[in-house]
Amino acid sequence: MGSVAAQLRQRQWKRDSYLISTDPSLIPMDQLMAAFDSDDFYWTDSLPEEAMREMVEQSLCFGLYRVDGQAASDAGASAEAGAEAGAGAGTPGPESRAQLHVPSPNTKLKLLGFARCVTDFITFLYLTDVWVDHDHQGGGLGSWLIRSVQEVVEDMPHLRRSLLFTGDWDRSVPFYERLMHMQLIDCRRESGGLAIMERKGRGHPGFGREGTGYN
Repeated sequence: MGSVAAQLRQRQWKRDSYLISTDPSLIPMDQLMAAFDSDDFYWTDSLPEEAMREMVEQSLCFGLYRVDGQAASDAGASAEAGAEAGAGAGTPGPESRAQLHVPSPNTKLKLLGFARCVTDFITFLYLTDVWVDHDHQGGGLGSWLIRSVQEVVEDMPHLRRSLLFTGDWDRSVPFYERLMHMQLIDCRRESGGLAIMERKGRGHPGFGREGTGYN
């Protein structure tokens, strides 16, 4: 079976020629660093390569890829049935949960999105560094990426709390409320502060009840 961390780093989802994977070894570090240095990552810049690698290795990372070459047919052949209901027009095709797929030497993975979870893999998860390439926004890939993160969140039986910060009150707050069932903690939008959002996990004593406290 392996450790919980090892199991969570073996998750994959497949849609057409797109792949989401939590395998950190698939992340092309040069592409990730270029993304961090782009205008899309307005909240940070890349770190030295060795620091970036350690950051990835010490987190639970979700890479969103376009799969070119032989890998596309290989991954499609290994996908299990299980289409997601309600995929909207203009989004990638039906989603399936893929069996663990090790890319062949012919694989070309283009990094199109990323999400990083700082977690102990048991009780706490902090979502940060969510990104989808600007040229691929608006087609449902970002929603699919966050739904994949939320699927993992809901599969963690002892998780007490998932948490995130965002400065985008108009778009990100309703986005995470809808896709991750996040709730706002006491924040002051009028002062220009960050929105702090959380969701109680199954390990929280107040799971299933309204409010952000422990009651």
